[in-house]
Amino acid sequence: MRLTHLVKSAGCASKLGPSQLAEILSALPKQVHPDLLVGFDTKDDAGVYLMPGNPQLALIQTMDFFTPIVDDPYSYGAIAATNALSDVFAMGGKPITAMNIACFDPETAPDEVWAQIFLGMAEKCAEAGALVVGGHSVVDEQPKFGLSVTGVVETDRVFANSEAKPGERLFLSKSLGTGIITTAAKFNKCSSDELEVAIKSMSTLNRTAMEAAQDQNVRCATDITGFGLIGHLWNVARASKVKITISASMLPTMPGIERMINDECTTGGAKRNRAALGNNLTIKEGVPQWLEEVIADPQTSGGLAVTSKNNMDQSVEIGFVESGEPEIIIIP
Repeated sequence: MRLTHLVKSAGCASKLGPSQLAEILSALPKQVHPDLLVGFDTKDDAGVYLMPGNPQLALIQTMDFFTPIVDDPYSYGAIAATNALSDVFAMGGKPITAMNIACFDPETAPDEVWAQIFLGMAEKCAEAGALVVGGHSVVDEQPKFGLSVTGVVETDRVFANSEAKPGERLFLSKSLGTGIITTAAKFNKCSSDELEVAIKSMSTLNRTAMEAAQDQNVRCATDITGFGLIGHLWNVARASKVKITISASMLPTMPGIERMINDECTTGGAKRNRAALGNNLTIKEGVPQWLEEVIADPQTSGGLAVTSKNNMDQSVEIGFVESGEPEIIIIP
């Protein structure tokens, strides 16, 4: 059974575009509360709320789920869990509990398939130190799976996308290209080894990257997921009121990405991500066209991007932060 073939249309695997989501959220009343440290107004990775009775500790809450992006059920469960847990790490915290979100049709997905999905999820949660405490399932023709995760963080160690400072450098902990590779895999345009590299990356927790960032007193971080590198860094630039420059030649990419892009293995999500920035994105002459695709490619369980004046072990330096009107600039 190929899990990705159970998804009836490609659009069902995509998030709302950044501009569409912003328009929808703008209709909600603004939330102001002294204990709400991070809400959704800055489009950060998770909410952070002061723990009642303990001003030194805060709760982190997040949720994420999606349709199958790989065919192996165990890998799908592990990737979905890693992706959801990543939002807690992106806020500088430790995940403590997780609840499952499962949508599937028992007639098209046998019990043993879902058993493997849940096993992949459970082993990743155990690796992250989070207890699985329940969840909810519904019958749905479109299979979907993910987690709602709760974490904790010391209030003076919270990461936020509003804390980037001019003079800091930009670092990324994982290579880019998972959206391109999983698209290529659906059309048999990538090798098993290339797909395995992507699966391993998507199944790798961002805990080590978070801990390294805490060691360097980082305060600005975001994980790179569905809005692509430029979409999530645009949220940082906008929330921090800074200009971010990315050096295309320094970007880490997965094996075979240029070839896959030349084989037209790109996504509609990448087009939406790029369009959402409009005039806030400037690509300088000399940036290869294939890297223009990479910077907008929707990532699943991507790396942690942080800003820091110090070197970041096990992360790649990809750019820098300057004062100025919020903008994303791509240089060769």
